[in-house]
Amino acid sequence: MTIFLALFRGINVNGRVVKMDMLKELHASLGFTDVITYIQSGNVIFTSNETDSLTLTQRIEEGFQQKFGFRSSVIIRTVDELQQIIDNTPFHDQPEKEPKWIVVTFFSSPPREDAVEQFQKLYQGPEELYLKGRDLYTYYPESIGHSKLPAHQLSKILQADGTARNWNTILKLQKLMA
Repeated sequence: MTIFLALFRGINVNGRVVKMDMLKELHASLGFTDVITYIQSGNVIFTSNETDSLTLTQRIEEGFQQKFGFRSSVIIRTVDELQQIIDNTPFHDQPEKEPKWIVVTFFSSPPREDAVEQFQKLYQGPEELYLKGRDLYTYYPESIGHSKLPAHQLSKILQADGTARNWNTILKLQKLMA
């Protein structure tokens, strides 16, 4: 059995309300075990005999659409992949950076390099951005609320499906997956 994290995009915003107990029921109905949800942004931890993330993503997205009547992209990471994300943060040696202002955008596949380069040329804000594989680390020095970085549009700009979580949430998810 492998431990997985499913990160849902765009739920409990813009009227797309999904109760976490119903999301938990969905995963159980798909045959997953040890299902745990964490906060209302759509974080689901589960175990499965299936090891292929793409297969899991398709099953969950199809089941979600059938149960809730709208589509939500799902990004899957294993416990080992989440640990790598934590280990690879470019902010390890910078304790002055508040964890609540560090965000990781999880993409289903790496954004195209040309899209990333174009974005970096056009955006000149104070945020620090580091792309590592399928994950984009962002530090918001002036807080997320005061940022002009179009975080909700990053997936579109970078031409890759993604969803973001702050560092505190990521660390809590890691503990729950242990």
